[in-house]
Formats: sequence, structure tokens, C-alpha cells
Amino acid sequence: MLYFSKLRIIFISLISLFFIILTSSNLFKFSNELINKKINLGLDLQGGSYLLLEIDNSPVIEQKLQNLTILIKNYFKEKNIKIRNIKLIDQKISFSADQQFNQTILDVFTDVESDLNPYYQRFKSHQLDIIEENNIFFVSYSKQGIIELKTSSQDQALEIVRRRIDEVGTNEPNILKRGNDRILVELPGLDDPMRIKSLLGKTANLTFRFVTNNSEDSFGAERLKFENSTEEAIVSKRIILSGENLLDAQPRMNTETNETVVSFTLDRVGAKRFGKATSTGIGKQLAIVLDGKIISAPVIRDTIASGSGQISGGFTFQSATDLSLLLRSGALPAPLNIIEERTVGPDLGQDSIDAGMIALIIGFSLVILFILIKYKIFGLITNIALIVNLFILVGILTIFEATLTLPGIAGIILTVGMAVDANVLIFERIKEELKNEKNNLIAFDSGYTKSRTAILDANITTLLAAIILFFMGSGPIKGFSLTLGVGIFTTLFSVYFIARLLTVLYVSKNKEKEGLI
Repeated sequence: MLYFSKLRIIFISLISLFFIILTSSNLFKFSNELINKKINLGLDLQGGSYLLLEIDNSPVIEQKLQNLTILIKNYFKEKNIKIRNIKLIDQKISFSADQQFNQTILDVFTDVESDLNPYYQRFKSHQLDIIEENNIFFVSYSKQGIIELKTSSQDQALEIVRRRIDEVGTNEPNILKRGNDRILVELPGLDDPMRIKSLLGKTANLTFRFVTNNSEDSFGAERLKFENSTEEAIVSKRIILSGENLLDAQPRMNTETNETVVSFTLDRVGAKRFGKATSTGIGKQLAIVLDGKIISAPVIRDTIASGSGQISGGFTFQSATDLSLLLRSGALPAPLNIIEERTVGPDLGQDSIDAGMIALIIGFSLVILFILIKYKIFGLITNIALIVNLFILVGILTIFEATLTLPGIAGIILTVGMAVDANVLIFERIKEELKNEKNNLIAFDSGYTKSRTAILDANITTLLAAIILFFMGSGPIKGFSLTLGVGIFTTLFSVYFIARLLTVLYVSKNKEKEGLI
């Protein structure tokens, strides 16, 4: 029946008032934390940078297979099984063995119950493919192993990228996975992406190694260049310390030399190793290597047992700050390559906002005018409900501090059209009922009841489409589907509660009047 209790009227009024105030918080500042929320503007509205990063897993696969090569050598040596010509080529380990050992070697990899089992789980965890051809064994990652490795690298890289961006202090970054080897980074409000690109493009693999003049070092040696210089030095491959032993790193000003340095603090294990290395290496140069380039190579003058030190290298304060940030956030598991980038300037973003608002105002005004001419007083009721509907929609987005994009504005405009469509269906159904029913109250009640199925069917099918778009679509599509989905619920509320309440109040006072609609 066309009846609203006082409790329901109060409830509808309070809900509407609450969302009107909440929407107003986007324009005015309130002292209350709950009310003082705002909708965030997306990259296309406030400008910013868009970066799509791809993880290069090849070095990771190579490194893990190198580690596995050592593991294989040690294991078979313990078992007195001779293997020959072990080498790593094209991400595949190969080695040969005598005919009599073939089955024993296969058992190491394939027979869980074998007596050679102790290392089996370590082999098995790599998800390997083991093939034997003419007494030559080939060990490589299986498809499942590659997928697991890529997933692991992506999870680690995502966390480190997030740390680096958070350290910079970028407002509301959006960092998402794309597939199993890509990361999407959206940085609203950032119109100069060069510093971020520099930070994300560095693996930040830090090592401390001795400079050696002997190219036949027992650990092996390699020739590395100094950063920002053509000079080179032969550096031992033996790693004294790595970035994993760092607890903290901060830019500092060295008062003695009046230059900017990076001060670092080591954990307990790192401090012990560093103390031992500096005590036995007095007079030697200790190379500080970052991503394959020597930052500096100071001469060790005394034992450093405090677990802290300084890195110098002709830094500006900005470069020292960035290096400290990279060291604190940790090394990436694999290099990141920028395969796509876009920058939207704030002026273009403002143009998008203006264009979207103009489209919304024009469309909204035309709809209001049409409904008002077509249905007169009930058109006015529809327009009031429509305005409140917009307040509720924006209010809900404000509660969750959602990010509004240009497609999101399109979703709001579509919501306006759907809200009007529901009211048109109801009023046209009421007209049909008034032809056969003289009692206005019964005719209006029947109009709302009998049009409900058609309205629900239309909105539910649209909601299903919005849900599919949200889970299957990319960023801009998600923004459109989110506002559309929320708009469906607010539309149904405004139609069956706000518009119906106002209709009840008017019809109840004019129940004897003919030609109401």
C-alpha cells in the first residue's frame, strides 16, 4: 500500500541528509574525521604518470640454476659418483656420467623413497625437468617451475616497488599486478616521472668486495667500472657483505670532508662479517658495488667493529637520499624494464574534469527539463529524487575514498539516465491503471507494484554486466563499472523510497483530484 510510517520517513530523511553532508565534504572541510573524507581524482583527471613495468626473470633463473649446479656437484661428490662436463647453457644444466651410475642419478631426482633421498626435496622444490639422453643429463625448469618463480619474483618486486614509492611520498599511488611478470604503477599528481623511473629502474643489488690485482683470485675476479667514470678496477667475486645485512641507510653530511655521504648500519651478522673483513684486510681497497658498478673503493685503515660505516662517492644530497632509499627498501629480485609510460599534465586533467562536468550538467539539465514538462508535479518529484540520488552516489564513493576517473564520470551520467528510466516506467504504468481504476491511491499503488518486475530485471542485468566489467576489465573500465554498480543501488533506493515517499505525500493530500498525472 501507499503508506510510510513516521519511523520510515525519519529513516529516509536522515539517510538522505547524511549523504548530502558527506558529499559536501568534497567541497568544504569539516572537523569530524568520518565526514571529512574526499573522493580521490584518478590519473586522467588530476594528471600524473602511468608506468607499466616488466620483470626480467632471466637473471633470476640463471642465478638459481647456478646455485643448483653447485648443489649437484657437492651432492654427487659426497656419494662418490663421478660426473663430468657439468655446465650451464641456455638456462639448462647438462652433465655426463658413466653408464653404471645412470639409474642411481635418476633416482636422486625421481625416487622419493630412494636411499639418496636427503637432497631430493631440495631438488624437487625447484620444479625441475630431468632428461637423460645418451648418458648426458639435462636439468631445467619445468613450466610449473617457471610459473612459480615468476609469481614469487612478481610478489617480491611488487612489495619493493611499493616501499620505494612510499618512501618518495607520492600521493595515493596505485600499484597492481598485471599477468605474472608485469606491474602497473599509477602516480596521480606526479607530472615529472624521471626520479621515479630512476628509482624503479635500479635493482639496488649492493655488495662489498675486495679490490684485487690478481686476476686469478681463488674466488674468481671481474673487471668493473666506477660509476660516472671511465676508470676500472679488478674486483674479487667473493662477497664480503650484501644489502641483505643492512638495517638502515641515511644521507649525512661529513663535517670533516664537507661532502654528502650515505651512512649505513649493519645487522648483527653483517657487523661481525664486516669487522672480520676489515681486520684482515687493512691496507686493501674495499669496493662498494651497486648493480655492477663501483660507487667507491676506500682503503681500509683500521678495523671497523661498530657495525656502521659511510659510503662516499661525490654524491649530491638528492642522489645520496635516493641511494639511501634504494638500500632501505631492498634489492629487487630481478631487473624491471619500463615497457610503457604515459604522462598526463594537470592542465589536461583539468580539461577532462571540465568536459565531464559540462557533459553531466547538460545531460542532467535536459533530463530534468524533459521530465518536468512531461509529468509536471511528478516530474518535479522525480527531479528531487534524482538530485538526492546523485548526492547518495557521490557520498558512497566518498565513504570509501574511491578514485574517480573520466570513465567513472561516464558511469554517473549513465546512472542519471537509468534513474529517469525507472520513474518513466512507473508513471506510464500508473497512467494505464488510472484508466480502469478511479481510486487514485489504489492506481498509484498498483503502478509501483506492477512495474517493479520490469525495473528490477533491467537493473539486475545491468548490475551483472557491471560486476563482470569490474573483475575482467582494466583500470578505466573498473572505474566505469564501479560507479555504474553503485549507481544501480542508489537508483533503486531513490525510486522506491525517496520518489515514492514524495509521491505518497502528494497523492494522499489530493486523492480525490482527477487527472493527477
